[in-house]
Amino acid sequence: MFLTISTTGNPERPATDLGFLLHKHPEKAQTYSTSHGTAHVFYPEASAERCTAALLLEVDPVALVRKGKGKGRGGAPDAALAQYVNDRPYAASSLLSVAMSTVFKSALSGTCRAMPERAEETLPLRIEVPALPARGGADLVRALFGPLGWSRVDAVAVPLDERFPEWGDSRYVRLVLEGELRLADALRQLYVLLPVLDDAKHYWVSPDEVDKLLRAGEGWLADHPEQKLITSRYLARRWGLTRQAMERLELVRLAESDDLDVESVDNAVDETADTEERPVPLAEQRRTAILAALTGAGASRVLDLGCGQGQLVQALLKDVRFTEIVGVDVSMRALTVASRRLKLDRMGERQAARVTLQQGSLTYTDKRLKGYDAAVLSEVIEHLDLPRLPALEYAVFGSARPRTVLVTTPNVEYNVRWETLPAGHVRHGDHRFEWTRAEFRDWAGEVARRHGYGVEFVPVGTDDPEVGPPTQMAVFTMTAADEKEKEAKAA
Repeated sequence: MFLTISTTGNPERPATDLGFLLHKHPEKAQTYSTSHGTAHVFYPEASAERCTAALLLEVDPVALVRKGKGKGRGGAPDAALAQYVNDRPYAASSLLSVAMSTVFKSALSGTCRAMPERAEETLPLRIEVPALPARGGADLVRALFGPLGWSRVDAVAVPLDERFPEWGDSRYVRLVLEGELRLADALRQLYVLLPVLDDAKHYWVSPDEVDKLLRAGEGWLADHPEQKLITSRYLARRWGLTRQAMERLELVRLAESDDLDVESVDNAVDETADTEERPVPLAEQRRTAILAALTGAGASRVLDLGCGQGQLVQALLKDVRFTEIVGVDVSMRALTVASRRLKLDRMGERQAARVTLQQGSLTYTDKRLKGYDAAVLSEVIEHLDLPRLPALEYAVFGSARPRTVLVTTPNVEYNVRWETLPAGHVRHGDHRFEWTRAEFRDWAGEVARRHGYGVEFVPVGTDDPEVGPPTQMAVFTMTAADEKEKEAKAA
């Protein structure tokens, strides 16, 4: 099992800096013991102009069988002889990935105490793997490495036997990668994609493999077009782990899009307490007002945008007039709580067909949200920073364009009536603002004007003669002209 990493340089920035980055001296041949054999690192060439580091892994077939204990391709082939006569010693696989993580541990993490600034720079790299199993062929190899910044991805199929070309090609390819990349990024890509292409792991895949995948995939996996295939194969098609990894990758993508930390994106649920507002009757009154407005609008297909723990979705499911209900939230923890609340795993087939929970950011356009009768934003807008409101406005009113949109938000004037709320405080620690009735009306009026909607305002809760209701609701209805235009486009 063989891998070479080459780079070029000049007297000012010699190629032999590769030795510092790999933490392996170019003038030495070094040997490392691994759980399934012996790894050797040596340099076939080392000059200021060109330097090549080689990793040779000698696999012990007997150790592979003994440690496998019947698990995985290396330990449980179809025949007893195949346990000792197979491609494991020669073809790059998860065995080589594990050897890389042992031998090049510091390089994989991107650390180099001797040359920290060099570790952050891109290098002209050439990586060659003479025998790489590729379940999916050369096209899949190019599809996996092509989007990762390589200027050349050369995957040449190895014939079964050069003397008998009519036999066709084997499942192995000779891989050559060339491009300007950070060494750490290149090694992490190989660490993940070698076992993905082989479509096998030589060891049991446990839950901690999700963390390994996300660490190695940082910066490239969240946006990779073949993310689902990579995740599934790397985790040995264990669907529970794959789903967990996909959810976390989606959070990473959304966080990077907004330049936020993942934790700040996935903070919608306090797992130690129910986040439903107190006193409960106000929450009930709010849902009752929403249901009444949806019924009055004749809506049957409804979006609950920012559905949180699923209280409104649960109420909508109880009314058969709502034939399709979609709950959307950026927080997977919130969606998990909602799924448990709704008992989706035990719901009957007909009932389950009416409801969908999906992850998404409300500040980005999403073609999945188009074509619905109504959308509800219940206690959502106040959780956004004010500069993000125009993006939400366009995503809902400009792109999705349901016929009816309901928006509820706290009335800050009513806060003086909450005896337990200190003066000047908002009702929830995550609220970025709370509007007066005039501020809410001004915002809603401008949104309606820009996007072809009419708007009416409905008080929710006791309408105090001095400070108004605790919750204010705007009911947006698409104007007749805009609705005809929408129907014409749909036709």
